[in-house]
Amino acid sequence: SGAICGGMLEKDLTLDVARRIERLLAGDGIATVMTRVGDSYVSLADRAALANRVRDSILISIHFNEDNRAVSTGVETYYAAHQITVGSFVASWLPFLWRALSQSPNFESQSLAGFIQEALVARTRAIDRGTKASQFFVIANVTCPAVLVEGGFLTNKEDISKLASEDYREEIAAAVNDGILRYRDALKQRQSTIAVTDPKQH
Repeated sequence: SGAICGGMLEKDLTLDVARRIERLLAGDGIATVMTRVGDSYVSLADRAALANRVRDSILISIHFNEDNRAVSTGVETYYAAHQITVGSFVASWLPFLWRALSQSPNFESQSLAGFIQEALVARTRAIDRGTKASQFFVIANVTCPAVLVEGGFLTNKEDISKLASEDYREEIAAAVNDGILRYRDALKQRQSTIAVTDPKQH
């Protein structure tokens, strides 16, 4: 996109935050695969295809909002109400994940979105626009838990001012990292419960 924030193009802003997330996750022992590593365009179809080739994964898509109303502000996290063949994978770092898929066709993505959104609001103190279901291509056409994070509005002066700060972008990245770790911890807790209650485990 050509939108500019503090002298940075939106595409550079998203890459900056993604690289910060990559660094933080690496510090917690979680490997990442970037869909874009430089100033190059990668189609939505290619991004989804890459995610589907990577085993044992979740997908985090970073974006920044725009709106016709300059007063619109805040952060929100999207998950797809329906994904292709959800549950067709087993993540080695979450070997119990396939057993946890329940309640709704996309329970895991909704759960991941909730943890990330909660962390975003806590760290940035931005307006909480909540989690929302939407069929964005890149999160609807993958087989792993997937969310799209909107980290603020490039049409809001206050949001632009915040996003121009490296410290603020670091807080966004830290929030996404927090949310991922909390999601993993929640799954581990569910694994423990399943191990106790599932007769197949005896």
